[in-house]
Amino acid sequence: MGSSGFLDGQLLLAMPGMPDDRFARTVIYICAHSPEGAMGLVINKPAADIAFPSLLEQLEIISAESPISLPERAERFRVLKGGPVETGRGFVLHSDDFTIDNSTLTIDDGICLTATVDILRAIAAGNGPSRGVLALGYAGWGAGQLESEINENGWLNCPADPALVFDEGFETKYDRAMQKIGIDLTMLSSAAGHA
Repeated sequence: MGSSGFLDGQLLLAMPGMPDDRFARTVIYICAHSPEGAMGLVINKPAADIAFPSLLEQLEIISAESPISLPERAERFRVLKGGPVETGRGFVLHSDDFTIDNSTLTIDDGICLTATVDILRAIAAGNGPSRGVLALGYAGWGAGQLESEINENGWLNCPADPALVFDEGFETKYDRAMQKIGIDLTMLSSAAGHA
């Protein structure tokens, strides 16, 4: 765990034997972790059939009647399945080159979280962050629940970096995160042991 004992700004990696299928081979960026619980966003599971421009249309940020002409940086944003809690709510995990007063939470060097529609308007106008993803829903844990799951061999954690968090190689992100901490998945057992 981090120097404070909490995992803010860290990646959680599901162990190969993860009993909850919703989290199999999942990489979660931890946005907040305290004695009260934890909240994170899945960063390696694209939302099927939901394109960022279509979502902007649904939210009436851009008009469906006019030809869609989003700035290049807006075209790069992807929609992810952020987790099983509140799947109708959106969270933008983004680079720290854009913030909104009283709305943006700086989590770690280079990574921020904003959960207001104002950031979507800024992205559509070309004034938003240079990098980011829109996560629908989140993963949440109650007090002591995440620590218990880690102790029961459910998760590993490792430092995050913006390159891994924001890149579009979703299908390889889990393997690359494991390699980042020196783990060869072919050599990893799903069973825990204690000496």
